[in-house]
Amino acid sequence: MNNVTIINHPLISHKVALLRSKSTNTKQFRELVEEISVLLTYEAFKDIPTVSVSVETPLETAVQQTIAENSVAIVPILRAGLGMVNGVHTLFPTAKVGHIGMYRDEETCTPREYYCKLPQGIENKICIVLDPMLATGGSAIAAVDILKQKGAKSIKCMHIIAAPEGIKALHQAHPDVQIYCAVQDRQLNGDNYILPGLGDAGDRLFGTK
Repeated sequence: MNNVTIINHPLISHKVALLRSKSTNTKQFRELVEEISVLLTYEAFKDIPTVSVSVETPLETAVQQTIAENSVAIVPILRAGLGMVNGVHTLFPTAKVGHIGMYRDEETCTPREYYCKLPQGIENKICIVLDPMLATGGSAIAAVDILKQKGAKSIKCMHIIAAPEGIKALHQAHPDVQIYCAVQDRQLNGDNYILPGLGDAGDRLFGTK
């Protein structure tokens, strides 16, 4: 599928193996999510636009490509997406952060928005939507819907573990959105949990399991 990238890198694979383990504690889990997010961000922004600037070195003037200030907006889907923010901030420390809150309707299994706060000028920024798990794709699709309604034109989605069903659904709903995943897992189970997966990312991040 166009605009879908599954990152195949030994460092990411190693860290995902640790992340999956049920013996990994909350502190380790949180650190691994951040580390994987840094590596994913590096891949996801290889095509970010740059501008030329002149830099005075100790010897002469150099022309260098830099990223335009305030060109990136980080948009985690609450609550698990919060665990990926620091990883993105490692590479984009001045990026503004918006938040989109979703919960799953237990009867229909569809996402419901309960909170949305986005940076000003979202229409002029590259938005990176964060959620560690892409299961059915419902929350990611809804988050992208919201961003587009607010005027966002350039959107990327970044996930650590994804089910093929979620990738397909998100890509079909928003074929213009670039999707980056560390790993594509086998399938969803009857409760829409990813297999083999890693359990509930939010619970493991915040110690509420």
